[in-house]
Amino acid sequence: MRPVILADNISKLYKLGEIGTGTLSHDLQRWISKARGKGDPFSIIGAENDRTSKDTKGYAWALNDISFEVNEGDVLGIIGRNGAGKSTLLKILSRVTLPSSGYVDVKGRIASLLEVGTGFHPELTGRENIFLNGAILGMKKQEIKKKFDEIVEFSGVAKYVDTPVKRYSSGMYVRLAFAVAAHLESEILIVDEVLAVGDIEFQRKCLGKMGDLSKSGRTVLFVSHNLTAVQELCSTGILLQNGRLTQSGKVAEIINSYQSNLSSSDMKVTFPVISDSVILQDFKLFPENSDQNPTITCDTAIHFEIYFENLISQRTQDVTLELKMMDGSIVFHQAFEFAPKGDSRKGSYILRGKIPGQLLNAGYYSFKLIFGHNRQYSLLTINELCVFEVENTHTLLGSLFNSPPGTIRIDLNIDCTYEGA
Repeated sequence: MRPVILADNISKLYKLGEIGTGTLSHDLQRWISKARGKGDPFSIIGAENDRTSKDTKGYAWALNDISFEVNEGDVLGIIGRNGAGKSTLLKILSRVTLPSSGYVDVKGRIASLLEVGTGFHPELTGRENIFLNGAILGMKKQEIKKKFDEIVEFSGVAKYVDTPVKRYSSGMYVRLAFAVAAHLESEILIVDEVLAVGDIEFQRKCLGKMGDLSKSGRTVLFVSHNLTAVQELCSTGILLQNGRLTQSGKVAEIINSYQSNLSSSDMKVTFPVISDSVILQDFKLFPENSDQNPTITCDTAIHFEIYFENLISQRTQDVTLELKMMDGSIVFHQAFEFAPKGDSRKGSYILRGKIPGQLLNAGYYSFKLIFGHNRQYSLLTINELCVFEVENTHTLLGSLFNSPPGTIRIDLNIDCTYEGA
């Protein structure tokens, strides 16, 4: 197998809080240092893109000395925490942005699906965007016409193919975008987490299509927090952490390393988390009878407390709480108004709830918290709010393995207390 992607010590340095390269003086000092054969004077040697540390220099390495190669026909899974550098790496490989240093050699045409709407013109119809994407890839009009019906059928948006895509839902956007990227003649397909926007049936359809593409000799790079999908689809993987490549090899080994290194300490959100509408002050999680046994097992009931301050007075404000397994699957999803009478007063609140025992299997879980308005508009969203491990026990009655697939409905016994302004 011949290498089709070679990344050699690529790094990406960003100026925090600014668009572009920064000030003219910084650019001149960089240029002078480069001409003298010296390094970037504004970078910190050994610095990492650690989201939890306070910035002292104004620059951050999104990627730092990344080297790997991908062979023709490989399906490579790229995993890591949010902010690890996965999307930046894909943008460099797709030539959306250039590395600050290092070298990338790509042999073949690339079709990328990095974000909802990537490569689409919102004013053009679905039909016109199919031809536009094909032209960008260097295909002739007749070649695109041969693939057109197949693309539309796979996407399932035939009814709206002559409608401007700006009127598409995010799910329709992704359906058509993936169909275009997967069916047009490119040697390399790059897919970011964007597939999570689609429904379960379409996600399975896409994974099947990517598997078929790899069997036909095309190369696939896949980024996802759904570790089950990564393991099913990919043969090899790389693990990114704080902008560095920490491990590469067989995908099963990469996933095991990723899961085993997760803990509450290295995934903890730094409080307070502030928006214009709400301040999340603290989130506490503890097992029932924690004074006797602090370990969370499959049999343990788990209590949680959410401390926040509401900064606006508005009706129909709500909180949504999700619990996810580390493969991306949702265990439960529950939304509720934190002021039952609909009068969301300004001030401090405490939400208390309980997850019953004999519900969770052994493994790692994380919370996602959304403060919203009318269950439609997000005022503040926090991912990976708290990562915790459930240890195995002999009692697995009522566990997820015995539950139907998909999101389940449970009673969290939510209680909201208004602490005053």
